[in-house]
Amino acid sequence: MSLADQIFINMCKDILENGTSTEGEKVRPKWEDGTHAYTIKKFGVVNRYDLSKEFPALTLRRLAFKYCIDEILWIWQKKSNNINELRSHIWDSWADENGSIGKAYGYQMGVKHKYKEGEMDQVDRVIYDLKNNPFSRRMITNLYVHQDLHEMNLYPCAYSVTFNVTERKDSDKPVLNAILNQRSNDVLAANNWNVCQYAVLLHMLAQVCGYQVGELVHVIADAHIYDRHIPIVKELITRPTYDAPEFCMNPDVKDFYQFKVEDFELKNYKHGPKVENIPIAI
Repeated sequence: MSLADQIFINMCKDILENGTSTEGEKVRPKWEDGTHAYTIKKFGVVNRYDLSKEFPALTLRRLAFKYCIDEILWIWQKKSNNINELRSHIWDSWADENGSIGKAYGYQMGVKHKYKEGEMDQVDRVIYDLKNNPFSRRMITNLYVHQDLHEMNLYPCAYSVTFNVTERKDSDKPVLNAILNQRSNDVLAANNWNVCQYAVLLHMLAQVCGYQVGELVHVIADAHIYDRHIPIVKELITRPTYDAPEFCMNPDVKDFYQFKVEDFELKNYKHGPKVENIPIAI
C-alpha cells in the first residue's frame, strides 16, 4: 500500500465515522437536478506527504495524470482563466460564454505587483526568491483576493501555497517544502487530484531552482464527502492497493516555463479502475 492510499483511507474513515452532517443546513451547492448537496465534513484536516520517498498518486483508482498536470500548468505557467486553454472539462460549469472563469486562479497568478526588486507576478516572485533568498519565510502565493471575489465565477478552493527551504542531513542539496492551504475540498472528486498537482509543482520548482524535493503538507479547512458520494467512497476504500508509482520528469528542463505535459510520466503505476460518472455539486 502506498502512503497516499493509507492517508486517503484513514481520512475517509475519519470523516464517515466522526464527521458532522450538513443535512438540513442552508448550503450553497446543488446537484444538477436542483436538490441541495449536503456533506459529511471534518474541520482542519492536515495530511503530510514526503515526496522524497514516493509520489502520492492513489492506487485505489486511476489518476488522470496528464489532465492533472495540464491544469496546474494552466494556472501556474499559462496563468490562464480561460477553459479553452485547458484539455479537461472540469471547469466548464463555471465558465461564461467566452470560456472565462473570471478573475480567478490563473488570472491572479499573472497580476504583476510592485516589489523593491521590480514588478513581478506571484509565480516569478516565488522563483526569484527561491533562487536569491532561499531561506526567506515570505515565499507565499495567494489567490483569495477579496477585491476581486465578486468577479470570480468560483471562489478559489486551493488558495494559498507557502514555500520553505530547509537543510536536511540526508540530502546533499537544500530541500524545498510547501504547505498547500485549501478552504474546501471535495474528498472524492478533488482530494488526490490537488495533492498530485502540487506534488508535481514542487518537483518542477525544485528542479529549476536547484533543490531536492521535500514535504508537501496539505491543510484543509473543510474536508467533506457529499451525500451522493458516500456509497462510492465506501466501496473505493475497500479496494486492493498497490505500491506507489515512480515519478519521472524530464531532467533537461531548467526553465519553469518550458515544461510541457509530455515531460512527466508515472512508471509502474498499478491501480484500480477509474471511478466513473462522479456527480459534481455546483
